Amino acid sequence: MRRLGAGWIAMDEPVRLPTHLEVGGLIRRVQGEGGFATVLAKGDPDAGALLIVLTFRAEGARAYERMPSADGHRVWHGVMCENTYNPMEFSEWIKRRKDHDRDLWIVELDIAEGERFIDL
Repeated sequence: MRRLGAGWIAMDEPVRLPTHLEVGGLIRRVQGEGGFATVLAKGDPDAGALLIVLTFRAEGARAYERMPSADGHRVWHGVMCENTYNPMEFSEWIKRRKDHDRDLWIVELDIAEGERFIDL
């Protein structure tokens, strides 16, 4: 066991980086490689979930979100892809997702091969 803030956690529990720090680092990494990154929605600074929208030159948007796995870790999963015949569907889905979870962070990364930034 070790002390974390006001409480104790077991040593085998993964320590979670506050979301605002993870978002800031992600944005800096993408911009450092010549891409564009922006926060579309800010959620809870410490424990908000993170939804990443990946695109390249503003086309082919796809959304990824971390979800718990059987072993207790959080793993990135593709949850939505832009429909080229109905691009508004993706935007509407993002809006509904944010309305459903006020603590959710939504970050858009516009860079080639954006999946490399979320360790798929």
